[in-house]
Amino acid sequence: MQSGEHTYKIMTEAPVGRVIVRMAVPTVISMLVACLYNIADTWFVGKLDTCSIAAVGIVFSVMCVLQAIGSFFGHGSGAYMARELGACRHDNVRRMASTAFVLSFVVGLALAVMVYAFIDRLSLWLGSTLSLLPYTRQYLSILLFGMPFFISSFTLSVQLRMQGLARLSMYGITSGVILNILLDPLLIFGCDMQLRGAAWATVIGQWVSFVVLYVMSRRYGVVHLRLRDCAFSAGLMREIACGGSPSLSRQGLGSVSMILLNLSAGVYGDATIAAMSIVNRITMFVMSVIIGLGQGFQPMCGYCYGARLYARLRRGFWFTVRLGTLVLVVFSSMLFLSSHEVIALFHDEEDVVAIGGAALRWQLAANPLNAYVMAGNMMLQTIRKPIRANILSSSRKGLLFIPLIIILPHFFGLRGVEMCQACCDVLTFIMAVPMVGGVLRAMKKTE
Repeated sequence: MQSGEHTYKIMTEAPVGRVIVRMAVPTVISMLVACLYNIADTWFVGKLDTCSIAAVGIVFSVMCVLQAIGSFFGHGSGAYMARELGACRHDNVRRMASTAFVLSFVVGLALAVMVYAFIDRLSLWLGSTLSLLPYTRQYLSILLFGMPFFISSFTLSVQLRMQGLARLSMYGITSGVILNILLDPLLIFGCDMQLRGAAWATVIGQWVSFVVLYVMSRRYGVVHLRLRDCAFSAGLMREIACGGSPSLSRQGLGSVSMILLNLSAGVYGDATIAAMSIVNRITMFVMSVIIGLGQGFQPMCGYCYGARLYARLRRGFWFTVRLGTLVLVVFSSMLFLSSHEVIALFHDEEDVVAIGGAALRWQLAANPLNAYVMAGNMMLQTIRKPIRANILSSSRKGLLFIPLIIILPHFFGLRGVEMCQACCDVLTFIMAVPMVGGVLRAMKKTE
């Protein structure tokens, strides 16, 4: 296992492209495997009935909220850890790692109890119809058993990655996800548990990921996780809030947007909810590559900012944008040309294919713009620019999406639901150019 000194030298001296790719590849693999789980889970559940796949799509917004909370603690602590590692202050890193981990697990326990107490009301609020309520309740009630482990696993995963140990982070996430994929057909069809089988496969995978990540964080981190280092000081809480709030804004508001999307889609029937659920899984698979690439840039960004290597940081940013744009153009073009066929792989009901195919094309058309937005958001979050980072991170899936998902269907009907995300992507890019450009120019002057 590489030492802290060796990691520092790599982050601050090795060729920029090599460092980012080295950090990004394990992260992209983790993201792709996790998205592959979402796609596989959707595919297996889609073999049951439309109600089951729609219920999974509704509960998916809850999973996004939990991931947002885990990312809040993970990125909030991880961005601080990367900067402190760049400044060679390891004692601060140990305290932050332990504190954020404990907080994330406790919050997960509290949320599980709250969801259990209001499960029917919450299901309806998430967009479930009365016909879907029994399916939504059944699936969500089982997922409660994994909530604290799911949240804290994301926290540990981000902390390892921000220390420059992206490979260990990948091992932890993929171990549980792969087990989940293997258990899906066994429990859904082999044990005839149907929707309950999909839920238990998810929970078991979350337990396994948690154990693997916890063990690696205690043994192999640049700084080892030790619960006795936990310190609930105001300074650490403030750093978690500043560094983690963009992730919470991005993913938390994304969950709210998904709820509103389900409500808007529900006006046009369960087939529309199912179609948009499939589209979200597919586009998330494509975006996972860019998110993984941006997260691969984050550790180097944090180390270089802490070490005041601003020119190197800017080179890393533009490398990430160029590579990300190329990847999105290639992936989006391939899927655009076969959008209806791709939707049919998951569910071949005629209405689902027609609605899903059109919505997928809309989203793919604006997708290449997201490389600049995502890289800029990751940079702003890591170098502690919380106001700009929060505005940018919450725009694409929140501040812009929420009003548009209400307005566009009013004027364009179902087409408004299908085109909403593409409109948000264009507007977010327009916002991002001056916000990110101003920070890059300021760093150049500081040099």
